[in-house]
Amino acid sequence: MDNITGKILTELREKKGWSKSFVAKKLGIKTMSTYANWEYGLRKPDGEMLVRLASLYGVTTDYLLTGKEPTFNNDLFDDPDLQIAFREASDFSEERQKQAIDFIKYLKEKEEREGRKPKK
Repeated sequence: MDNITGKILTELREKKGWSKSFVAKKLGIKTMSTYANWEYGLRKPDGEMLVRLASLYGVTTDYLLTGKEPTFNNDLFDDPDLQIAFREASDFSEERQKQAIDFIKYLKEKEEREGRKPKK
């Protein structure tokens, strides 16, 4: 069995300085051995757990599965300020993320009402 996900989980956990027990507790897993089995490649986390792991570690599920960072063909992602904003917003609660998105939509509508052209 390919253990790329296990290796990535180990690397991410160690980079944060977290124990397996700590991660298991953060994920609401009853026993640390469940998480350890993912790192050892004995078992694979299900889709829902992959999403939770990605959120916990601040990476994409694609990265957890393949080790490859997503690539975007959009110049917006080259803007360092926007990168910081996206990174910070990814730590928000779901409710705060929705509020941030709503605020951005509000600002966009305001720009359009004022007749300003979008930045390209």
